[in-house]
Amino acid sequence: MQHTSYHSLLRISSLTLAMVLVFQSGVVSPLTRQLANSTTEYLVAAVGATARVDPTVVNTLTAQVTELEQQLAAREGSNVERTIDAQVSGGANTDGDRTTFILSIILFILLTLIIINYVLDFLRSRPVRTRRTHENMA
Repeated sequence: MQHTSYHSLLRISSLTLAMVLVFQSGVVSPLTRQLANSTTEYLVAAVGATARVDPTVVNTLTAQVTELEQQLAAREGSNVERTIDAQVSGGANTDGDRTTFILSIILFILLTLIIINYVLDFLRSRPVRTRRTHENMA
């Protein structure tokens, strides 16, 4: 069987993803899960963009309408959060669980690709028997 760069890439990416999954899920230590979540929150807070537009009458009115819409959305959001908190008991970390689930799915896909790749390489390396070969043997 040939070991191409594709095989190496699949193996390295699956190993890397497995290590990230172990780190993210907190299997080894709960501290790693907390560190991964803190890092994610830090990156979300650090990445941002700003833009400036000179104020006009239209911009001012639009800003006021947008502010009122945001206040309304915040009220609706707090109502939804209260409803969800009332329905769900316990303080499960859904973001971390979602990340762990997505990483698990990606790792499963990578491992499936590796298995399929090795099976196809094995089938390709086997000698091909044709009907004529079977007739000559008989």
